[in-house]
Amino acid sequence: MKQYPILIFLVWLLAVNTASTQEFTQLWPAGHMPNSRGVAVKDKMNDELIYQVSVPGVYVFRPSNAENKGAAVLILPSGGYSVLSYATGFQLAKWFNSIGITAYVLKYRLPHSPDVIESYKAPLQDAQRAMRLIRSKAKEWRYDESKVGVMGASAGGHIAACLSTISKYWYNPVDTIDNKSFTPAFAILVSPVISMLEATHVPSRNTLLGKEAPQKIAEELSCQLHVNPQTPSSFIIHAENDETVSPINSMLYYTSLMKQNIKGSTLHVFPEGGHSIRVRKNPGTTRLWPELAENWLIEIGIINP
Repeated sequence: MKQYPILIFLVWLLAVNTASTQEFTQLWPAGHMPNSRGVAVKDKMNDELIYQVSVPGVYVFRPSNAENKGAAVLILPSGGYSVLSYATGFQLAKWFNSIGITAYVLKYRLPHSPDVIESYKAPLQDAQRAMRLIRSKAKEWRYDESKVGVMGASAGGHIAACLSTISKYWYNPVDTIDNKSFTPAFAILVSPVISMLEATHVPSRNTLLGKEAPQKIAEELSCQLHVNPQTPSSFIIHAENDETVSPINSMLYYTSLMKQNIKGSTLHVFPEGGHSIRVRKNPGTTRLWPELAENWLIEIGIINP
């Protein structure tokens, strides 16, 4: 019996050190990170959240060789643009591994970083680079370059939708990796912030753009306005009782997908779940979403049954 506290401590220690032991690949070559003042920044984090990012990059989660189904996904953690909920991102990555998909959790710069020059650009710059990096690793890490998608929750869902709708490069190319496309092959959006205008999540908007953001920038980052023929099929889930990010955001985006005739897209607005939809332990029918998402990925040809 006396050994149990030691065992419990070791399990806890393993959990809180997951980020430090997980394989990590940085995004930018030394001295080539765009939108940087060159200010030295230190990581600030605990066992669930990242408050400040020094070196943006991706944590890599790979399925076993036997289970690898030849697809990959970039996961964009939530956090309202003020923190990164990387622990939730890790849970999602492990779920993707369980269905044979290589997963990458993005550690992206936050708008309030003292090193960032134009605050609203940094998260999307890192996301564009991450998509290109992942595609550049396709042969080495054994997946199809044409089957690299994105998943984002809340503010991370906003970045995912921006990747899906914005075709403009937000930084100048730094190496051959930037020859790759950053447009995802599919998108999974969970309780996403979509609009910086109608029904927006005000804290996310103010943290990303500032309280006095020009109308032009707010429109540029309102994703429902920029769905185009290259926008990928999207699997969107939201809870009717989400009091943080209105489900109107998801409805606006889905309506735009339908207007642009983006085939294969689907929207699920569940009665319960609030703004805490996770992989497991969701209330009511919301618990079914991982199964629905897996079957959707099969349906649109990203993975085989």
